[in-house]
Formats: sequence, structure tokens, C-alpha cells
Amino acid sequence: MPLRILIDARRLRDFGVGTYTRNLVRSLAKIDRANQYTLAVSGDPLPELSDLPANYRQVPFEGAPAMWTDLRFSLFARRCRADVYHVPANEVPLGMPRPYVVTVHDVGNLLFATNPGLRNNLQIFRFRHGLLRASRLIAVSNATRRDIETLIEIPPSRVQTIYNAPDPAFVESKFAAIACVGGETFQYPPEMQRLLDRYQIHYPFLLYAGRTNPQKNIPRLVEAFAVLRGEIAGHPLYRDLRLIIIGDEISKYPSLRHAVIQSRVEDVVRFLGFVPIDTLRVFYQAAAAFVFPSLYEGFGLPPLEAMACGTPVVASNVSALPEVVGDAASIVNPENVFDIARGIREVLLDQELRGTLVRRGFAQLKRFSWERSAAQVLATYEEVAATKS
Repeated sequence: MPLRILIDARRLRDFGVGTYTRNLVRSLAKIDRANQYTLAVSGDPLPELSDLPANYRQVPFEGAPAMWTDLRFSLFARRCRADVYHVPANEVPLGMPRPYVVTVHDVGNLLFATNPGLRNNLQIFRFRHGLLRASRLIAVSNATRRDIETLIEIPPSRVQTIYNAPDPAFVESKFAAIACVGGETFQYPPEMQRLLDRYQIHYPFLLYAGRTNPQKNIPRLVEAFAVLRGEIAGHPLYRDLRLIIIGDEISKYPSLRHAVIQSRVEDVVRFLGFVPIDTLRVFYQAAAAFVFPSLYEGFGLPPLEAMACGTPVVASNVSALPEVVGDAASIVNPENVFDIARGIREVLLDQELRGTLVRRGFAQLKRFSWERSAAQVLATYEEVAATKS
């Protein structure tokens, strides 16, 4: 008998959780035409999911003032009378009907409390409560699984690792190669150059893309960039090297601007905010290197996205990142500015290393597949439904 599965897709338009949910739903649609899926969406049905098979339907959920949203969504979910509910984000609505599955992307809110106090304590309580009541937790990496078992004391039998994967938009890129070095300039395919001209980019650059909260360690990246520029000031290709940071909420973290001013690199660091995925793909491909010195990651998609675009990666040696990048990145200590600078310098100047990292990056990508992950999630739904009391 077909299962009735409800997926909380209210954050489908977001980065991060939205990207995960969108790719999971699309991949499930390719392999499962038997079970009945209800996608709870915010507002009107989403056009980007209009081509799903007949066993998928979108049901609008109208929001409410924040204090009532949880209760209203839980009542909405109960009316759907599903066999399994899936919350693809860390935050589980209070009163969520069971059995439900939660995808845990990280436990950063337990490790990096930005605003200690009553509100933060309530958020942590809600987070822990939601995970403790879950029938099954999906961890996006083994590192996150260990964090869940250690910090929240969830029995290992209720936690499983199902890897995240890059968006197919990066893997199926229409450009086959990264920018190549010619003489003392970077040469880009005409399609890439037209987009870069729009952003007035005519120089080699390092790229960071992702959130800009404190655990992302961007101030140290800026400091390492300043050190590096001093070391390669006379290099014929990289003497005008820039740093481009694509991320959100930059104004919320004055430490970023302060680091730029203190390091005296105001003229060579650019903050662009989030950009459309097609534009981001071009930035990945055009970058001399992608640098991701995060202090903590539950998984870490951006390094894989860069690898999919044929760009050498510099990444931290902490949390899930070594698990995700394997031997396909230059690994650095994120708490040491000079080690970050060392990793970047080696990737820029050692052509043999660059080629090796690009080849290993393409090989590393094969470890992660949305089709494989969706099949594991589907098996989880079936197991949870079978044990429903």
C-alpha cells in the first residue's frame, strides 16, 4: 500500500535548506512514482516544481505571527494524516505529529551561541526537543552524526548518515574548464567574460561563497589575504590579486569590515552579496582558487561546488570538511592566518598541485549523488512507516 509522506517545503526558496529540499524532492520524483507526497509550501504553489509527477502535490500553508506558526503548522500537518513527516531543517515545529524524520545539517547553534540569553536558551530547548522526539535523524555527514550523538545524546540506532550533494546546476556546467593562464593574464571563455564584465572584474581573484556568520572565519581569511598579497606583490600574474566574498548579511558582522580596514585591503576586497546560481557558477569557474577557512561545518557544500567547476580548493581541517573534500583540497589550520596564507600561496603558484587538485576534485564528486541520497531517504521513510505504532 502506498505511503503518504508530508515534506515541510516552506523554505524551498531559501539557500541552504531550500537547496537541499529542492534537490531531494526532484530526486525522489525520479525514483518514486508509487508513494503519495504532499509538499507543504509557503504561499502559492511553486512554478519550479510544477513538472513533478502526479503522485506529488503542493499544498499552500499560510503563515502566522511567529509565536503561532509552530502550532498552526503542526495542526496543518495532522490534518494531512501522513504516514511519515519529514522536516528537512533543524527546527522542528512544536507539537509536530509523529512519526517524523529530521534532516540535521549541523549543530552550530549549540556550539556558537551568538546572542546568549533567554531567547537563545529557548531556541536551543526547541532544537533539542524536536530532535529527541524524532523517529529518525538524518545527519548530512559522519561528523554531524557524531555531534548529534555526543551533544544531544541521541541513541546511534536513531541516527544515520545520508550525504548531501552539490546542486546539479554546478555538476552539469556548460563550461568545461576553468579560466586558463596565458602569459601574464587570465583568459576566460567569451560567455564567462561577458558576465565578469558586468561586474567589472578584469583581474585574478580568490573566491569565498557562503554565509558570513562568525564560524565562517572570514576576518581571518581577509588577514591571510593581506599577508599573501605582501608575499606575492611582484608576481607577474598575481600582483593585482583580489578577494571576492559572496555571502549574506555582511552588515550584521562589523568584524568583517573592521578586518578589511585593519588589514589595509579596502581597495582589493569586494563584498557582492548573494548572486543567482548561474552567476555563482561563473564566479567559481573564473576564480584562481576557492578558499573556505570555516571553523565549523556540518557538511560544507561550497568546496564541492567549486570542485565541480574545476577550481582548486583551500579548506579547513576541522569538523566535516576533511570528510567532504578528502585529498582533493589544500588543507589548512583555520585558526592560523599564516597557514591559511600558505595554503593559498601553494595552490596559486604550484601548477602541478593545481592540476592534481582539480583532477582529484572531479573524482571526489563521485562520492556524492542526489539520486543515491534520495534512495536512502526513501528507504528511511519506509523503515519509519513500518515501525509506526
